[in-house]
Amino acid sequence: MAVPQPTFLPAPTAPTAGEPAAAAKEPAQARVQAIDVVRGIVMVIMALDHIREFWSPMAVRAEDVAHASAALFLTRWVTHFCAPTFVFLSGVSIWLSAQKHSSRAYTSRFLLSRGLWLILVEVVLISFVLQWQYNLVLLEVIWAIGGSMVLLAALLWLPRAVLAVLAVVIMAGHDALPVIQPITAANAGWALLHNPPFVLPVGGLPPLLVAYSVGPWLGVLLAGYVLGPWFALPLPVRNRRLRQLGVLALGLFGVLRATNWYGDPAPWSAQPRGVGYSVLSFLNVTKYPPSLLFVCLTLGVALLLLSVTEQATSRPARWVRTFGQVPLFYFIGHLALVSGAALGWTRLAFGQPVNFSFAAVNQWPAAYQPSLWRAYGVWVLVVLVLYWPCRWYGAYKRRHTYWWLSYL
Repeated sequence: MAVPQPTFLPAPTAPTAGEPAAAAKEPAQARVQAIDVVRGIVMVIMALDHIREFWSPMAVRAEDVAHASAALFLTRWVTHFCAPTFVFLSGVSIWLSAQKHSSRAYTSRFLLSRGLWLILVEVVLISFVLQWQYNLVLLEVIWAIGGSMVLLAALLWLPRAVLAVLAVVIMAGHDALPVIQPITAANAGWALLHNPPFVLPVGGLPPLLVAYSVGPWLGVLLAGYVLGPWFALPLPVRNRRLRQLGVLALGLFGVLRATNWYGDPAPWSAQPRGVGYSVLSFLNVTKYPPSLLFVCLTLGVALLLLSVTEQATSRPARWVRTFGQVPLFYFIGHLALVSGAALGWTRLAFGQPVNFSFAAVNQWPAAYQPSLWRAYGVWVLVVLVLYWPCRWYGAYKRRHTYWWLSYL
């Protein structure tokens, strides 16, 4: 199961999964290259996790340091950086785009409509392409961004200082909240705001599989929105602040994780398999919902990357920037390609289509053998195949100003 965004005077980036767009009649302005490059990096990495689940699932959980191999653990772990970076950059981009409009009401209305649109995309389109049917309605990262945007449409009327405090309180404090159990119709709203993944029956409809509760991800989006003004500063000042905050976040992660005092529901421990696996236990932070330590680790690294990529001119930087400029297009395209091709492969290999991302282990074909090499090979092919459509669509968006492009 797949489980989930102006350079010196703020100029908006092109609209993405988490950012409002300019009015169609307004001219395009310069983009912040660091945002596109870092977003492109995490989107390329993100595909690896989805491919692993559709093309090479294993009976052991990748996060289980007591049983998983180091290669499996790290293949999963590196993808932890994707969702928080994507959501954080969505918040940054919202602030940058909002600077084009003197009316806060305009931004609020757009966030509301854009957020509702993203929720609809998650429920109707993404749920379908991951299953090619509607056994479940999935609420994952696009839902979390859309729901956070709907909430931000109301919250952005508050002073920036208040939003900064709210972001810190959410990210640092939600780990202290109890998990809601059992989940009923009466408390489902609270569970949607803060709970580990759960399935919610819905009368007359497929059950909801809620992988991403909105509340903690709202904190990440708010953090990006609050730090948006940094991306309007002169580059040396911006980079220095990003580095300082990144180091601070990683330092906080190190101190809290070493003490096991607070910040993650799963403490680390020395492993009988050796020092290497003890290190993996130390790094094994909780994503669902994102713990304080998960956010400190992942966003700490993302902030450091943002501080060094604004002037990157290498071919790899230009290549990943292509994906970072069209994130929603890439996101939907890679899910459709990965899941659709997996059904074709399993039909040819095992005589019947198998959706490994949702099938229980006892439903796997007897001839199936997991292989990380297969996952990495498919990953390279998928990214290469998607490069040219993404480059074409990016060029199309630069040449046209149709209003509907702000939603795609």
